[in-house]
Amino acid sequence: MENYRWRVIGAIVGVLAAIVLLTPNFMDTSKINWWPAKKKLNYGLDIQGGIHLVMGVDINGVMHETATRQANNLKKELTTQATEKVELVNFKIANAATGEMEFEFQNAGDADKAQTYIGDRYGTVLQMIERKDKFTVYRYLDNQLVDLRSKVIAQSIETIRNRIDEFGVAEPSISQQGDNRILVQLPGMADAEQAKKLINTTAKLDFMIVDDTVNYAEVQKWIKDAETAGGFTMASMKYSDYVAKINEALRGKIPEKSVVYFGKAENARTMDAGSLAYVLRADTDLGGTDLDDASISFGQFGDPQVALRFNPTGANKFADITGNNINKRMAIVLDRVVKSAPNIQTRIGDGNAVITLGQRNQQESLDEAKMISTALKAGSLPAALEQLEERRIGPTLGADSIRQAQMGAYAGAFLIFVFLILYYRAMGLVASASIAVNVLSGLGLLTALGATLTLPGIAGIALTVGFAVDANVLIQERIKEELVKGASWKLAIREGYSRAMSAILDSNVTVAAVAIILLNFGTGPIRGFAVTLLIGIVTTLFGNVFFSKVIVDTLIYKWNVKNISIGLSDKHLAKA
Repeated sequence: MENYRWRVIGAIVGVLAAIVLLTPNFMDTSKINWWPAKKKLNYGLDIQGGIHLVMGVDINGVMHETATRQANNLKKELTTQATEKVELVNFKIANAATGEMEFEFQNAGDADKAQTYIGDRYGTVLQMIERKDKFTVYRYLDNQLVDLRSKVIAQSIETIRNRIDEFGVAEPSISQQGDNRILVQLPGMADAEQAKKLINTTAKLDFMIVDDTVNYAEVQKWIKDAETAGGFTMASMKYSDYVAKINEALRGKIPEKSVVYFGKAENARTMDAGSLAYVLRADTDLGGTDLDDASISFGQFGDPQVALRFNPTGANKFADITGNNINKRMAIVLDRVVKSAPNIQTRIGDGNAVITLGQRNQQESLDEAKMISTALKAGSLPAALEQLEERRIGPTLGADSIRQAQMGAYAGAFLIFVFLILYYRAMGLVASASIAVNVLSGLGLLTALGATLTLPGIAGIALTVGFAVDANVLIQERIKEELVKGASWKLAIREGYSRAMSAILDSNVTVAAVAIILLNFGTGPIRGFAVTLLIGIVTTLFGNVFFSKVIVDTLIYKWNVKNISIGLSDKHLAKA
């Protein structure tokens, strides 16, 4: 009877806490200021429905850009910073997957100098894999490749998560799948198309000066000639691929360090239905990374637009660019699409700008403004995404899952309780009460932790009930063994619980080890299953060992019950 009072207090507090934590699932506690728990238990995609997406990440595209920047930096360093100046004639990316760069130098001597410089400065980043006279091939070291690829995936996941959080989806599941895929699950998502659009938006913002010195009639002719020669049109391919192909075809015709991007004509619903070509200078170095905030605002006539506020560095850049290009047009470019190209009338030093969306359907403009502002605030994706798989799960299926799970839980609990009561009599009632407390506590902890309950999680709860029954059987059988030996009820209870503890702890520690492995290496529903298992272990020890012992001690020591039925005949029972 050591610490009996504190054990009773602990049992009561534990049960009351579970009830308090579960209350928001049955009534709205948000309006009760003094009620400590206000969060409901979250249901997963497989229960409440939603959208399941698998996105492919264009890691090779990022590697190509990274290797190109690396090669350009090396070219600049070799001609300006190296002790012995080296002339790098040309370079190309031979293999984007490994960041393989092929350099052509003026002669073999320059190649030797470059090899020494690169080895000294970039020996921990690059390795030379081939050398032929004035040609040298470098690639990234394996550890660099692994680090770069993992960063791309991690940044993509974080950006998607930020966007989804901004959009207001509760408890999204976003995780890596394989080497170059991301799994996105959005439980309870009603507007799937909007979510997909938000996730896929790369949101790369650039501010570029429009080159008005070129003859735009001639540029349009070049574009038509390139389309005819290549057999492609904007309507027949992805916009990003079209832009890349057009710029490749116009290389040498448009000014160096310039690109051709397109804007949507007023009232045009698609780019190919009415696109306007712009020749833009690509050397302004002002973009989305210089932003501090992006929000929805309204113009003079109530038309939705996106208000931009630059950070201090971006504000200085913006001031310099506008000050140096007065009376020229500045194009605001989002994902290579020119959103607007206002004329610069004066230097803008306050670090604020606006993306206008044109006069069209109010709701469409408002939706686009929300999409742009959300994507810009959440950040740009480091790599392009390709949708590989989409599954929509309706709430009806989720409701069926809940209903079936409830029926199964009720039937299973009823059969378990009937078995325990028939086999262990009064002690079976104690065991049934402890199992009820076990499940109640488990659901309370899941709610408090903000966990998402999925069908595998329900399976974990069912398995927890199995552990609870097993623990009760061990305790009851140990008590019966002591009674058969002739021990008194007080001694049998004490020894029964004590001797059963080693077996109960062994089984629970083994399950905990497996659950921890699943939690660390599993994804999605597997992790949910592991979480419910770990919670079940805690609640099993509380309900079936701690709580049930308090009940039995109360019956024997406080209420002086001499004989508790446990399924043994009278001749086997010893008098207390």
